[in-house]
Amino acid sequence: MLTENDLRELLAFKGKGPVLSMYLNIEPSEGSADAHKLRLRSMLKEANLPEDGEMVERFFDHEFDWNGRSVALFSCAPASWFRVYSLAIPLRSRVRVGDRPHVKPLVDILDAYGGYGVALVDKQGARFFYFHLGELIEQEGVLGESVRRTKRGGGSQAQGRRGGTAGLTNYVDEVTGRNIREAADYAAKFFSEKNVRRIVIGGTDDNIAAFRSQLPKTWQSLVIGTFPMSMTASHDDILERAMEIGLEAEHRREAKLIDAVITNAAKKRGGVVGMEETLKAVHDGRVHTLLIREGLRVAGQRCTQCGYVASRLSQTCSLCSGTVEKVADVVEMAVKHVLQSGGEVEVLHDDLNLADYEHIGGVLRY
Repeated sequence: MLTENDLRELLAFKGKGPVLSMYLNIEPSEGSADAHKLRLRSMLKEANLPEDGEMVERFFDHEFDWNGRSVALFSCAPASWFRVYSLAIPLRSRVRVGDRPHVKPLVDILDAYGGYGVALVDKQGARFFYFHLGELIEQEGVLGESVRRTKRGGGSQAQGRRGGTAGLTNYVDEVTGRNIREAADYAAKFFSEKNVRRIVIGGTDDNIAAFRSQLPKTWQSLVIGTFPMSMTASHDDILERAMEIGLEAEHRREAKLIDAVITNAAKKRGGVVGMEETLKAVHDGRVHTLLIREGLRVAGQRCTQCGYVASRLSQTCSLCSGTVEKVADVVEMAVKHVLQSGGEVEVLHDDLNLADYEHIGGVLRY
């Protein structure tokens, strides 16, 4: 399972030689295992790193179980360094060779599919799930007091007497309220332990509203949507619905973030857009949140003295007049710089409003 700690390790790694980064889609709809191996060999041939290629082929021939929908693999033979992550999220097959691991696709899926907490609630209890990158990682449940019911007409019909309508209603409300409060307390602990980043709640409208109101405000703010669902629903059904809601919420949030960045950039206060302007802000350590279109890849140059990265080629560095070297992807370098400096990266899947600004921008620290 890929975690934030794994991503930090990849970001920090710098080998003594070239680093091979490979993403292989292994969905059955894309072909058999033999077809995937054939594609793998073609990618290794393109990379032209024989020692790493041998390590990769040995892994797929003898260790890999072909579970999951894609594989992320990183290798640096001179450093005897090898990392593999099986993923339940499909990724496009690609290969990169550089001085550091190519992590943009992992940043994307962690942003979109990482850290989902799901609660299914009813009047008697709740089921809690932690989904990460399309996989069920853990589940727990809590069961409160049984809510007893009587047939209509049973007992005294006098208002307020035991067995009467008011008495029954008060009893049901009291037990239901207590059960939902206990479920909310349990949920807060469960979500906290799992470092949940977003919450989805399933059940009836009344139960969802009652449960949500009992959650601490910190967790209420992470609720991204609700859905009708039976307490007996399968894991697959719950995951599918939660992911749908999550992606819808993500698109809405991205649209608001893009509009805010463009507006703030126009006011020259708190935002930046455009390739060169954003790269300069990244170099200065001013970018808190970097916004990039999914799959954005731009060649450019890097100064060997001050490290400034630019997409526009020049004879010397525009900042310090130092010597420059060509790099395959300045966006990848910006992603690494922001993450290593404690910032965040938003990978955009629908950035039409940012298209006029070269599909890149940022929320500034100052």
